[in-house]
Amino acid sequence: MTETQAPAFDRRMLEALVCPLTQAVLEYDAPAQELISRKANLAFPIRNGIPVMLVDEARALE
Repeated sequence: MTETQAPAFDRRMLEALVCPLTQAVLEYDAPAQELISRKANLAFPIRNGIPVMLVDEARALE
């Protein structure tokens, strides 16, 4: 792993994580490094391999 490369997100976390707003299952978007909640139309960022599951930090989907 290089200094500019972020730690990898462990996909097994998806089994334990749900949307904090709707409790819906999340989808992993690897290129964007986000967890997607289709039900809430939100994308939660993954920073340094750690999902940020705060609604205030989520990006609204179009």
